[in-house]
Amino acid sequence: MSLSHAILGFLQQQPLTGYDLKTQCFDISVANFWPADQAQIYRTLDRLEEQGWVESELEIQRDRPNRKVYHITEAGRAELARWLITPQPLPIHREPFLVQLFFAAQLPDETILDLLEQQIAAHEAQLHAYEQIPLPPEVMDNDRELALARLTLDMGIRSETMYLAWLRDAAAAVRRLPARKREDGE
Repeated sequence: MSLSHAILGFLQQQPLTGYDLKTQCFDISVANFWPADQAQIYRTLDRLEEQGWVESELEIQRDRPNRKVYHITEAGRAELARWLITPQPLPIHREPFLVQLFFAAQLPDETILDLLEQQIAAHEAQLHAYEQIPLPPEVMDNDRELALARLTLDMGIRSETMYLAWLRDAAAAVRRLPARKREDGE
């Protein structure tokens, strides 16, 4: 998926500013599978505008700074529709912690367990954050948008739950490892 298509999807729902995209869309609805920072969003909006997929208008405000509001164009709707039916490849999975663990045989078990505990705490916090996302637990059959949003949130919750189970199993496996051989001749 690309950030461009996520932005087009949000703008298809309603016109938004770059700030609104960050705070009302990315931070609370798709953060579990597609986070974006403010600078990325604005760079992408500029690119989308150059491509003719979005247009912007300056909204003049009296008591606050003016706002640049973006709208999806017909060309943007066509691009989003094309992308929505395009099969997506599996994502490339990069996990720095797994690289650490792969090469951690030289570390004392206590250090490895500390690293695992830090990961457990981080994933518990992430799971808690997903569980706080305000979607009703049961979705009405006629609300397709909410039902599909709930499915993506469910994937985030299940992924964190699975990762936490694996981390706890990994910690148990480290506790069962044979003693580390010392290389200094002692």
